[in-house]
Amino acid sequence: MAGKDSGNLKTVRLWRDAALRARKLRSNLRQLTLSAAGGCPGVGADQIDSPDAPQLVLPANIGDIEVLNLGNNGLEEVPEGLGSALGSLRVLVLRRNRFARLPPAVAELGHHLTELDMSHNRLTALGAEVVSALHELRKLNLSHNQLPALPAQLGSLAHLEELDVSFNRLAHLPDSLSCLCRLRTLDVDHNQLTAFPGQLLQLAALEELDVSSNRLRGLPEGISALRALKILWLSGAELGTLPEGFCELASLESLMLDNNRLQALPAQFSHLQRLKMLNLSSNLFEEFPAALLPLAGLEELYLSRNQLTSVPSLISGLGRLLTLWLDNNRIRYLPDSIVELTGLEELVLQGNQIAVLPDNFGQLSRVGLWKIKDNPLIQPPYEVCMKGIPYIAAYQKELAHSQPAVQPRLKLLLMGHKAAGKTLLRHCLTEDRVEASEGGDKDKGYSPPPPPPSKGIEVTSWTADASRGLRFIVYDLAGDESYEVIQPFFLSPGALYVLVVNLATYEPRRFPTTVGSFLHRVGARVPHAVVCIVGTHADLCGERELEEKCLDIHRQIALQEKRDAEGLSRLAQVVDEALARDFELRSASPHAAYYGVSDKNLRRRKAHFQYLLNHRLQILSPVLPVSCRDPRQLQRLRDKLLSVAEHREIFPNLHRVLPRSWQVLEELHFQPPQAQRLWLSWWDSARLGLQAGLTEDRLQSALSYLHESGKLLYFEDSPALKEHVFHNLTRLIDILNVFFQRDPSLLLHKLLLGTNGEGEGDGESSLVMALPPTSQDLLRATQLHHYVEGFLLHGLLPAHVIRLLLKPHVQAQQDLQLLLELLEKMGLCYCLNKPKGKPLNGSTAWYKFPCYVQNEVPHAEAWINGTNLAGQSFVAEQLQIEYSFPFTFPPGLFARYSVQINSHVVQRSDGKLQIFAYRGKVPVVVSYRPAKGVLQPDTLSIASHASLPNIWTAWQAITPLVEELNVLLQEWPGLHYTVHILCSKCLKRGSPNPHAFPGELLSQPRPEGVAEIICPKNGSERVNVALVYPPTPTVISPCSKKNVGEKHRNQ
Repeated sequence: MAGKDSGNLKTVRLWRDAALRARKLRSNLRQLTLSAAGGCPGVGADQIDSPDAPQLVLPANIGDIEVLNLGNNGLEEVPEGLGSALGSLRVLVLRRNRFARLPPAVAELGHHLTELDMSHNRLTALGAEVVSALHELRKLNLSHNQLPALPAQLGSLAHLEELDVSFNRLAHLPDSLSCLCRLRTLDVDHNQLTAFPGQLLQLAALEELDVSSNRLRGLPEGISALRALKILWLSGAELGTLPEGFCELASLESLMLDNNRLQALPAQFSHLQRLKMLNLSSNLFEEFPAALLPLAGLEELYLSRNQLTSVPSLISGLGRLLTLWLDNNRIRYLPDSIVELTGLEELVLQGNQIAVLPDNFGQLSRVGLWKIKDNPLIQPPYEVCMKGIPYIAAYQKELAHSQPAVQPRLKLLLMGHKAAGKTLLRHCLTEDRVEASEGGDKDKGYSPPPPPPSKGIEVTSWTADASRGLRFIVYDLAGDESYEVIQPFFLSPGALYVLVVNLATYEPRRFPTTVGSFLHRVGARVPHAVVCIVGTHADLCGERELEEKCLDIHRQIALQEKRDAEGLSRLAQVVDEALARDFELRSASPHAAYYGVSDKNLRRRKAHFQYLLNHRLQILSPVLPVSCRDPRQLQRLRDKLLSVAEHREIFPNLHRVLPRSWQVLEELHFQPPQAQRLWLSWWDSARLGLQAGLTEDRLQSALSYLHESGKLLYFEDSPALKEHVFHNLTRLIDILNVFFQRDPSLLLHKLLLGTNGEGEGDGESSLVMALPPTSQDLLRATQLHHYVEGFLLHGLLPAHVIRLLLKPHVQAQQDLQLLLELLEKMGLCYCLNKPKGKPLNGSTAWYKFPCYVQNEVPHAEAWINGTNLAGQSFVAEQLQIEYSFPFTFPPGLFARYSVQINSHVVQRSDGKLQIFAYRGKVPVVVSYRPAKGVLQPDTLSIASHASLPNIWTAWQAITPLVEELNVLLQEWPGLHYTVHILCSKCLKRGSPNPHAFPGELLSQPRPEGVAEIICPKNGSERVNVALVYPPTPTVISPCSKKNVGEKHRNQ
């Protein structure tokens, strides 16, 4: 049926129940199901086309059969002798075949046939003689065909009760249709009607009517004649108003009016007192329809995607309401009376402007389906609301019985290229000399402190406004490329992002690398983030030059945003066009966009595109130039940051009231003895939470708040890291800086310092200690230099050298092991020589940091191109899954992915852009190919090969790797990427541009009855279905985001 709102509407159950009733009645009949080739499994549709394929033959002695199912056989004609052999047949199913007309043999069954299903065929005409012969027919299904018209003889079927002609090409209905006086159910949705058919007004017995997705543009006043109507579908009918006579349909129980142009309802609409379900989604209502409020029997109400700004307090009069959808409107507050709807089971409020929920919201305890995301929630906080109604109730109860605390604090992240001036800007903003120099003149000799040496990533607490207690937690993210792999860990929602650009060196051609790429990264990691652009070194530019550069940055940002939005809109349009086609039609040809992709996966993709379009970055303009030599400009920047932070529409959570327990929890995390620990486990924090008065189930909301405000790091959505709470940011960042500063002299210096006082526990240290002091120092320095060189070239370090580097943080071997396990969980390194689940038995453990690997692996490159080491083409079939990233490739993704797959592979050989390994005895290759031009995307592919009979082994090899990558990509909810299965035939042929099947097929079961698929790039080649669909669908669908890009919180 058309217009079924996201498959969530309970009205669909009415149709389902009707079908179940029909099946129950039919279950008492004698039935027979036949399939081509004697029902042999594995016979595909292509074989049915073959002239040598066995024909479907009726068995003998079937005269007493009452139900015959010949569906899904590719038939163009019915078997010979059908009419004469089935003297008792009452139900005939011919759906999903290739009939162009009603088979003449059906006419012979007319004296006893009561039900005929011809749906999903290729009917262009019915045949008047055949139709007129079916005078006992009670149910006729002609949906999903190509009928331009219906014959007049249809009106002679006096016993007809159910007629389905949906998804055809009907521009009008025959006048004789008005003679079907027993018709109870009529479905004409998705046709080409341009007005409501007047013939239907004569059908006094009609109880269910669907005329959705036709351009009716209006309804006749005489529709009141359909007084028996109980279910009416008018979705997507381009209706602007409803006639007064519509309100006389007193029997209506379910009404679908979604996807129209309604702005108001008639005043008499309240006469529809039997109405239980009403869908008014996707209309133009600006005010809540007052005519609904007297409908005391209403159980389901859908008002999604309108323009409502408020909800009336009289809504409490809808006491029987079970379902209320008000998402994607402009509602700013809810009336206190909404808590009186205690029977509510579904409450959907996402995508509004609600900041505060009414008191006693916990009275809505029966709500099971609860959606509140995408609202500027302040009270209760977003983290609490996302957990569900019970948590809201507990929060409000605690708030009412404790003294609340207000702690205005905002996380601020400084980003930008190396030498952009981030560190100096941070020092100048946060030091007292700026305030002391306020009002001074830059000619009076004020000069900033000398630029401090960058220590990598640094965190500073800055009290920007002491009178109001406003603090910024400032994260200075290092601009060196070596830090790209760890920078994303510090990007979080609810923060202010300051992108620092060196105006002295900026040129328009450098915009993509100095500005554009950073915006793409932030948008991919934190959709809808707030970004402020600050230009440094303004004193080194002339006045005109400064203006031109700032305007150029502003112009190119606007162009990039427009280009990205238009690209996403075009892609969303393609999905809409694919959804408009029937799934069967979409699956009939590999040339079709989204070939074979299910409606569910298409709706998921459409929702993600819509999410990306609705959550663009909030880029504050204009570009703010500043010189650290000018205290007035620095003060202006401070004022700008403060005004942005205190803007309640930009950061509504900044001044929210928090329960005392949250403040106590924060204080406990930073008191001895836990303050000295590198991190706390979840259970450690849970024990602190109990001391603060927080139970375990409410702890997560408080930790999420502390994470988003910048006080600590807590990755609740990461399977590997969610058991850790990183409260000691200084020590954690010191450890990460050790590995990512990429400074050989600094590394060597740390190692030499670390060797002072080392014992003789390590074998190499014992050898060195046996030598004279001078030789000992020289040999030690040489060995350490060798380790540093190996680390920077190949990413290799032994465990005992890592211990030297981390000596201030490592007091015992157990500390080292815990740190190395943490680095592995973060995806930064993996152990090369540790057997799975076994100790090393005293040998030295070597660790590899993939982000430092510089060497290439030529043999893997040769393999991926379809040749072996000798240059011979493989006879085996290739499987290759390719991920394409048109806007941005997540920084550090390939390196982290390299670590994540280590537990799945053996005998691996790593390159900078490629990994060659085995899973069992099956080879796999992971390749990253950076974009070579602006219009080309970055790609990451996972490949394997096997002979066709053993292709399941290749799927078995790459499927876990695909799922690991999908899990990592869930960390980037604003990222647009596509997944494709490359055509095995094209790969074998060496095609530079192989055909790509949609990646959504990876999460779908193999289609029944299909053995081969035509390759659109070469129509003569057929690809075995086993080379496109995995034996078992993947757990996570590619190209999808959980909860449409939101965090994976319980709702």
